[in-house]
Amino acid sequence: MYDLPKNDEISQDLCASLDAADPLAPWRDEFVLPQGITYLDGMSLGALPKAASKKVADVVDHQWGQGLIRSWNTAGWIDAPQRLAAKVAPLIGADADEVVMADSTSVNLFKLLVAALRLRPNRRVILTESNNFPTNIYVASGIERMHGDIEVKLVPQGNFDEALNEDVAVVLLTHVDYKSSQMHDMSNVTRRAHECGALVLWDLSHTAGAMCIDLQGSAADLAVGCGYKYLNGGPGAPAYLFVARHHHGEIDQPITAWMGHARPFDFAIDYAPAQGITQFLSGTPSIVALAAMEASLDIWSQIDLPMIRAKSTAMSELFIRSVEHQLAPSAIQLASPRDETQRGSHVGLCHPQAYAVMQAMIDRGVIGDFREPNLMRFGFAPLYTSFVDAWCAATTLVDVIESRAWDQPRFRQRAAVT
Repeated sequence: MYDLPKNDEISQDLCASLDAADPLAPWRDEFVLPQGITYLDGMSLGALPKAASKKVADVVDHQWGQGLIRSWNTAGWIDAPQRLAAKVAPLIGADADEVVMADSTSVNLFKLLVAALRLRPNRRVILTESNNFPTNIYVASGIERMHGDIEVKLVPQGNFDEALNEDVAVVLLTHVDYKSSQMHDMSNVTRRAHECGALVLWDLSHTAGAMCIDLQGSAADLAVGCGYKYLNGGPGAPAYLFVARHHHGEIDQPITAWMGHARPFDFAIDYAPAQGITQFLSGTPSIVALAAMEASLDIWSQIDLPMIRAKSTAMSELFIRSVEHQLAPSAIQLASPRDETQRGSHVGLCHPQAYAVMQAMIDRGVIGDFREPNLMRFGFAPLYTSFVDAWCAATTLVDVIESRAWDQPRFRQRAAVT
């Protein structure tokens, strides 16, 4: 479907022909994409679905403005976390009653790490990789500080096998590495952790919406993910969490707030957790944010996920080949796996002046992002990124590096958000 030529020659005409034959191409019109901009930062913030503006306006102007507090019932606000979860579940290989939309990824990570430790009370180690997304390590370290008998153990990427033992309560891993795009074998990792009696908590933030995931088929225990990257839920969009059904009867989450109560409007003094996944709700959900998220999820309900992965893989491969065909190996270094089956939906490239190079590209209308110390990331969101976008980004990058267009003081000046 997305076959690339065997040779290294990638042209704009070839990319245009791939776009013309792309069955996903019509979905691009469902997103707001500024004219003259090539947007390859969907792994940080997804593009705005056009339907989201209308959905949010309806919630604000009519449901809130006219319905007022009645809309908790009449507009279904009270059921929104479960309703949206049912739309996320097929994207991650789960059932609706194993997922709930709630809070942020960090808050959900805290809930599930503490819950996992309670499920393994005779074990004391949270095992994770030293290159994991920093906030995941921060949350785990916060739990370590709260509980003196808990240890966070960091190991190099891919080396957690040798650290697995009877002290490990939970293995915390990000499915697709946020820098390199290296992807874990979820089934194999989970199996190995289970063999030593540990649970596994997966972070799907750089996975969902870009590739196929099967949490149930992988026997996953727990998972979290954000809504604002490939799922296009908007800045600060609600996150989601997953708890395998067989854990529901024994799991106990630490943030026992009113929306996770079995009967929240009884306003009872004693806490009684709701049954199943609903107990992982905590405070009052952000209805406006959920509305934007739901507009995007309604698009995802119509998408063939294997096709998403096929296009993602083809675009990232085209981009890598285009760059490497035009630049000498000494000019730039591929930081992502060359094997496409090991790579997520973004590509990392290293350059000594990566920040300045990226700023020069953004100045020319090609938006990716930078990560310390020398990494540029380019994300390929299959619903709205085109093959011509990938070609344009590659040719712009090549020209910026070869011409040294990046070598200007204004491109070296660091902004607050990089």
